[in-house]
Amino acid sequence: MIIDSIQSAIGHTPLLRFTHQQFEEIPENSAIYAKLEYLNPGGSIKDRLGVYLIEEGLKQGKIKEGTTIIEPTAGNTGIGVALAALEAKLPTIFVVPEKFSLEKQALMRALGATIVHTPTAEGISGAIKEAKRLHEEISDSYLPLQFENSANPAAYYYSLGPELVEDLGEEITSFVAGIGSGGTFSGVARYLLERNSTVRLIGVEPEGSILNGGASHGHEIEGIGVEFIPEFLEGLPVTDFATISDAAGFAMTRRLAKEQGTLIGSSAGAAMVAALSEVAKLPAGSQVVTIFPDAGDRYLSKEIYSREVY
Repeated sequence: MIIDSIQSAIGHTPLLRFTHQQFEEIPENSAIYAKLEYLNPGGSIKDRLGVYLIEEGLKQGKIKEGTTIIEPTAGNTGIGVALAALEAKLPTIFVVPEKFSLEKQALMRALGATIVHTPTAEGISGAIKEAKRLHEEISDSYLPLQFENSANPAAYYYSLGPELVEDLGEEITSFVAGIGSGGTFSGVARYLLERNSTVRLIGVEPEGSILNGGASHGHEIEGIGVEFIPEFLEGLPVTDFATISDAAGFAMTRRLAKEQGTLIGSSAGAAMVAALSEVAKLPAGSQVVTIFPDAGDRYLSKEIYSREVY
């Protein structure tokens, strides 16, 4: 395959099948299928979102030549937006809480972005507030704001959802995926529900997220977890939320690397823990789909493959 731009390589990632041979928790004749989104050129599922946000902004006239793109992000959305902005020759500013991965910040800078830090204690809410302030301050700027923009779930409804059905058919038993902004989960879930109203929807969060009613506090698993209920979940018939500890998520991340050669981030480890719990409850012959959203190399400074105490 020959391509003329790196953006052309986004999407159509493979599904990795896990069976009883790899994990004894999986019943005979059942399988877990993991969508390997870390194989996108920017290293994460958010490459899809970045392209879609820029394309929609241009279509709607919100982005013109020279418009500055401003976005609050933990990093992956920033990388995806920066990739898309490069093709359109647009400057980018990303507002990032200080605690997040240094590698992701370095990658955003490598793609030409300016990074603005907000205090760790203020979380993503503080980053959103600062991004809105910068948007008011900088003329000819555009704030996609993934947490409120309907283009977020639409990006996955029109790309990732169809890819899953194309590869697996409409008889997917369960969809298990992490929730951060809620865009990926709700976009794919709504696409699947339209084709199979019985599909089970399992949202994955780390301890310290509030979806299961727990108290909000810090956690080491990055990329998922919420301090407020994402509006994209409204009206979505979520079957259950799986709350995964940092220890369990990172242990699975290390296991998948060592045993299966998947060099993924900790949110993927958490999703796999939840997927294994889900498939064990289901009858033989079930198809459980999960997502491995990003690559582990952007968390090496956090000792993702060696740290065992949290």
